[in-house]
Amino acid sequence: MSRPSARRTEENRLRASGFGRIAGVDEVGRGCLAGPVVAAAVVLPFRDRLWGLRDSKLLTQVARERFYVDIASCATAWAVGIRSPEEVDRHNVHRASLEAMRDAICSLSHQPDFVLVDGFSIPSLGIPQRAVVGGDRRCAAIAAASIMAKVFRDRWMVQLHEADSRYGFDRHKGYATKEHLAAVARHGYSSAHRRSFRPAAVAHLANVPELTRLVRVR
Repeated sequence: MSRPSARRTEENRLRASGFGRIAGVDEVGRGCLAGPVVAAAVVLPFRDRLWGLRDSKLLTQVARERFYVDIASCATAWAVGIRSPEEVDRHNVHRASLEAMRDAICSLSHQPDFVLVDGFSIPSLGIPQRAVVGGDRRCAAIAAASIMAKVFRDRWMVQLHEADSRYGFDRHKGYATKEHLAAVARHGYSSAHRRSFRPAAVAHLANVPELTRLVRVR
């Protein structure tokens, strides 16, 4: 079964209402045990050649890399916002995600006059916005942002792996896989890990004795 492409319906409605520069915003890395939260904001031109654009999770790595180059080439503007593991620990992952999204928008070389956000609104943004549930699958601009955030963060995690190969960041990108959990059990946390973060899913992701001593919340 073919996976549907994200549509431009929301963007076209906004353009018909007089909004010219419409940014899509999405984040990646909320559910990870390690690595930053990364958000991207993308303003696509009225016409583009991004056929087959869809949520980054529905694309292969090769397709994401190809779209990353194409989006960077054709976008009116795009930018990322980053929040470190320490900031996630300090503020909580939801606040860190909101701040990363706000930073991405504020870093755009051309500020948008409307923002479409995946899932929830960004407080105190100062720009008209709309939260779109499932936006990364519905809106082309948000799908583009999801791709830019995902590829940017994946490359960041590969660099972390090159600096410290004990955890396999290049493979699982910081998510709580069996491999990652077992590595944390062996080596403890690195500076890339979120010490206060323990997803509910951790308990059933790995069937290893080390789980009982894995995540020690600070």
